Amino acid sequence: MSETDRVLELAVRLAREAGAIQREHYETAIEIRTKSASIDLVTEVDHACEAHIVETLARERPEDAILAEEGGGSDREGATWRWIIDPLDGTTNYAHGYPRFCVSIGVEKDDVREVAVVYDPLLDECYEAVRENGARLNGRVLRVSQENDLGAALMATGFAYDVRRSPEDNLEHFAHVIKKARAVRRDGSAALDLCYVAAGRFDGFWELKLHPWDVAAGLLIVDEAGGRTSDLRGGPAPRSGRNIVASNGRIHDALLALLDGSAPR
Repeated sequence: MSETDRVLELAVRLAREAGAIQREHYETAIEIRTKSASIDLVTEVDHACEAHIVETLARERPEDAILAEEGGGSDREGATWRWIIDPLDGTTNYAHGYPRFCVSIGVEKDDVREVAVVYDPLLDECYEAVRENGARLNGRVLRVSQENDLGAALMATGFAYDVRRSPEDNLEHFAHVIKKARAVRRDGSAALDLCYVAAGRFDGFWELKLHPWDVAAGLLIVDEAGGRTSDLRGGPAPRSGRNIVASNGRIHDALLALLDGSAPR
């Protein structure tokens, strides 16, 4: 077994274990707090999942770097392997009992996306990808949709936690796309949205002001399923995750044109 295979095996195990924690506490009385804004939530389950993942990595792979949403781990420079963890993507959904949330684990090797795992514990769907080795859902090979017409496309997006106060709020982009696409969904989990693009359930996705842990896994899964990922101008999708576009590739240029306002609506 190669080291990449061992990393994938561990990432799958950790995602499933964190997902089990989420299932155990789903729709129970849990502690909920706010972070950057009143709509930016964190729960004790976020912290429990992250602690489990980080403590296991510290024990089993002590030389690896860890970047985790809630601040656990050590993102040390110079490490060959870097784990980028969202222990509970879709916290607001989870806190409200809305069943769209997941565990997202992306792993970089020498600053390149190498391994990705996203686990939906309620549907028991485990998405995984390895660079240049394809993407899979519970072992089944994933391929993006074949839709060529943006007018027949099902799209997805989301809104940043500063939507109430920032002029960069995605509302203009949303208005452009909703007038052209068949429909737009806003489900509150960027990691799952990206996986749904990879699975052909969504034809495209965009979002502003994301973070590395939101996209580190999902972007690789889309790429390995034959899709296209980029920033808003068509350049490489940034590791920061700040402004992301993902699609089946066939509608990508049309979507980019809509997002910059140059396409007819």
